[in-house]
Amino acid sequence: MKKGQEYEGVVLRTDFPCKGKVVTPENEAATVKGAIEGQKIRFTVSKLKNKKAEGRLLEVLEKSPLENDKPQCPHFGICGGCCYQTLPYGEPLKMKEGQVKRILDTVAEDFEFMEITASPRPEGYRNKMEFSFGDEEKGGELTLGLHKKGSFYDIVTVDGCTIVDEDFGTILKIVLDICRRMKLTYCHKLSHEGYLRHLVVRRAATTGEILVNLVTTSQNEGVDEEMLYEAVKNRLLEADLNGSIVGILHSVNDSPADIVRSDRTDVIHGKEFFFEEILGLFFKISTFSFFQTNSFGAELLYRKVRDFAGDTNDKVIFDLYSGTGTIAQILAPVAKKVIGIEIVEEAVEAAKENAMLNDLKNCEFIAGDVLKAIDDLTERPDIVILDPPREGINPKAIKKIALGMAAPRIVYVSCKPTSLAVDLKLFEEYGYRLEKAACVDMFPQTVHVETVVQLSRNGETRQ
Repeated sequence: MKKGQEYEGVVLRTDFPCKGKVVTPENEAATVKGAIEGQKIRFTVSKLKNKKAEGRLLEVLEKSPLENDKPQCPHFGICGGCCYQTLPYGEPLKMKEGQVKRILDTVAEDFEFMEITASPRPEGYRNKMEFSFGDEEKGGELTLGLHKKGSFYDIVTVDGCTIVDEDFGTILKIVLDICRRMKLTYCHKLSHEGYLRHLVVRRAATTGEILVNLVTTSQNEGVDEEMLYEAVKNRLLEADLNGSIVGILHSVNDSPADIVRSDRTDVIHGKEFFFEEILGLFFKISTFSFFQTNSFGAELLYRKVRDFAGDTNDKVIFDLYSGTGTIAQILAPVAKKVIGIEIVEEAVEAAKENAMLNDLKNCEFIAGDVLKAIDDLTERPDIVILDPPREGINPKAIKKIALGMAAPRIVYVSCKPTSLAVDLKLFEEYGYRLEKAACVDMFPQTVHVETVVQLSRNGETRQ
């Protein structure tokens, strides 16, 4: 194959994350992102290294026999958020299960691989969206939504997105209409000039309570902010919604990075939090709190974690990378003690507050980097829970966890199976064996999947 040249081929298999293994009539192979098993496609080779070709999808010439006639979402194919919209829900479930199994098979053998757990809601499941302001084409009309497929700069307005409740689309349209009428500018990613950045919408699955946060820069010259936020408040409160708005916020973010954060947050209306219920426990959620984006799916995920942890009576549990302490608090009622470590101080404070809310007195939360904080712990864990960021765990931390703590059992939760596989190799070197693995589809229609694995020290399962 030659870089830049176009080819046609049939997709034999879809690997994580939605990368099609394509074979041409000349029996040449390439990996093409966004290609689905069974499709005949046209693609161009974008990268060639060590005789391995990566391609960019140009056109689907023939649909896969697995596909429906048309996608559920009107934005599919333009928006880069979903990959499996043209498939009936059972098909991507089987694909994701196979993708994770193939990855884990490269690092372990003779382990129990359980059937994937489906999301209770394949559509309308997300409880949070971070929409970006921009334009769909350079110099075009102001847009608000998600990144255009394959683009870092272009933004597609996704008011008909099907993986969220209809309330998200209603709120998006109202805010965008106001900003267009006021002729407000958006913050450009290269020059960092402009006013509008993001719209964050969160909706509690159990109560329908909604938080809306408009994120801007401090470059408010020529912006009548009083008029803007009065208009946003009035129109949102008058809107016909399934849920109810309990808080409208304005955050200022002057960071050069294209991330949602706050230098300052003001409450325009109501309050800056709501409560969500998971497995009988209540959690206070603010606009910047980390919380699983699929509330009902999270219950299934945490049940799996609880099952893999096994008998926790009179056991000391370390919950590393504990976030706002959700897993720690779900295990606490049936454990002797749970210690959580998390580097984000705001998340630690939220974990402490939630533990008090749920009257859990055997939880301790520590703010710090896991790599360093575990050196100060005097207790030894019976069980370690790991739920790290997408890129996995620092190898030095893995060594300390495996050799220093030497817990009989580890339960690892991962949203990126390729990172998980890298870490499992190290745990194996330090005396741990993969016993069980299971997937929970927390992100239907998208390429992502949550994986939970159970590790035992020296291959010995101990309750």
